[in-house]
Amino acid sequence: MKNLNIMPLLIAIPLLSLSACASIPKGAVTPFDVNKYLGVWYEIARIDFRFEKDMSNVTATYSLNSDNTIKVENKGYNYVLNEWKDVVGKARFVKEKDVAKLKVSFFGPFYSCYNVLALDPDYKYALVAGKSLKYLWILSRESTIPEEVKASYLDIAVKIGYNINSLT
Repeated sequence: MKNLNIMPLLIAIPLLSLSACASIPKGAVTPFDVNKYLGVWYEIARIDFRFEKDMSNVTATYSLNSDNTIKVENKGYNYVLNEWKDVVGKARFVKEKDVAKLKVSFFGPFYSCYNVLALDPDYKYALVAGKSLKYLWILSRESTIPEEVKASYLDIAVKIGYNINSLT
């Protein structure tokens, strides 16, 4: 049996997880207080993608893990399958902990980007970008959001380059 040299793979995986954030839309809230961000957020709007397809009543709950990573629990109702679905992952800061630029993993060593682009002073509403212009969320501490806040966040998204017609 041939011995496989796994060293290139051990080097490549961390590099891939770092480069995954290279294409994320620029910008992240600073200063950012992770303790104020923890808790339950309701998804108000999103650009739909395969993991959230056919989902409604989606929430994201953030809490601190003992290793200082952030536990991310996403939950929603799949109205096609008539059942609740949830997935748990973890997030970590890309650099400084006062900059809302994180990477999140739901599938092993593979991370994707998560930047909080806009956040009100009371941490009640958030505009979040994923790894590219195909991923965007508007979140709220309540299941509704004032129209003026939503309009302001949509304006920010358009200026960055998002197609807000794709929001569900």
